[in-house]
Amino acid sequence: MNTGFKVRMATSQDERRWYAVRHRVFVIGQEVPWEEDFDGLDPECGHFLAEDLQGEPIGAARLRVTDSGLPKAERVAVLESWRGRGVGRALMEALEASAFQQGHATMSLNAQIDVIPFYERLDYVVEGPVFYEADIPHRRMEKGLG
Repeated sequence: MNTGFKVRMATSQDERRWYAVRHRVFVIGQEVPWEEDFDGLDPECGHFLAEDLQGEPIGAARLRVTDSGLPKAERVAVLESWRGRGVGRALMEALEASAFQQGHATMSLNAQIDVIPFYERLDYVVEGPVFYEADIPHRRMEKGLG
């Protein structure tokens, strides 16, 4: 168990906080165009926030149920200084627990090629060919829950 951060479901008052993490990681860090990251789907998603012990946001992720009714982890972002310390794992475990509590048996995500090994350590399996989102190569991955 970690001792340097906590993960919780974000409230509507936390919007600026998870927005700031995503902006730093995707828009600034990866040069993803703002309009591609902020795709208009945030209002229909459950958002999760990782915070350090002083309450500063260090990671964020969203859980969206797709039009086909399947849960999908999206916009998983951890500040660079916190990577490799379990924040991403804790965010994914929170998303998975939420999806499972909602009655879902599987969860999917679109992983950037560079972070596929991270998701494989969490038991996600690659499915399908490489495709591009925001000019970054991705592959679809899926995991059984429960």
